[in-house]
Amino acid sequence: MQKLNEIRKAVRTKRPLIHCITNPISINLCANGILAAGARPIMAEHPAEVREITASADALMLNLGSITDARMQSMRVSLQAANEKGIPAVLDAVGAACSGFRRDFIFQLLETAVPAVIKGNYSEIYALHHAAYHAAGVDADAALAADAVCAAAAALAGKYRTVILASGETDIITDGERVVRIKSGTPQLCTVTGTGCLLGALCAVYLTACTGLDAAAAASSDLGRCGRRAETPDGSGAFQARLLDALSTLTEAQPGAETEAEEIQIETL
Repeated sequence: MQKLNEIRKAVRTKRPLIHCITNPISINLCANGILAAGARPIMAEHPAEVREITASADALMLNLGSITDARMQSMRVSLQAANEKGIPAVLDAVGAACSGFRRDFIFQLLETAVPAVIKGNYSEIYALHHAAYHAAGVDADAALAADAVCAAAAALAGKYRTVILASGETDIITDGERVVRIKSGTPQLCTVTGTGCLLGALCAVYLTACTGLDAAAAASSDLGRCGRRAETPDGSGAFQARLLDALSTLTEAQPGAETEAEEIQIETL
């Protein structure tokens, strides 16, 4: 809890600039979520300007949802610029389980540079390790066991020497040596499109204040905590507004009733 408070305070003091190349479905939620967390978003994606913009940012977030030729070119340029400048990056592997085209593109990006965090849901992370695996749509496969996903995530983390965040009912975060499992949130998060993308954006925000494992764990914990605060019987629209309100009004995390629904386990592999 103390570390989480320090990370959040550092972000709000620094107000870092987060460059996001994401899909049009989630741009608004990601931008507002970044603002709510105390950072500043810029959502530029034209290939002619992204190198300059990435070079001036404090972190980069790449999201493969609804990819286009122009967006793919911009991602290559931005990731290279971030690597040259030592700017931490997050890669959200949206659709990697249902599209071999996207999966191949991810591996091409990883030849350019390896982001500080690679994020995806259970199916997406599993598909990056198991080439024969295929899922329908961008939602996680409920039949995938958490331990199988954890093994795939740890293998990817070790191979690329990075942090893997596999989101699901229990988020799994690993650097190949340690595993953090966070069971948090609410099923209502699945009723609003883009909340997974928002998790990736929060990872990028927190990477400006700490290393990959801590940033991913902080993002997972905060989104889950805010999701629980935002729960409402009034429907998805009300929930989305309440989620942003919760993010923008987060106070110091304290042990007690508010955090009882969150379970955090830390393991050594």
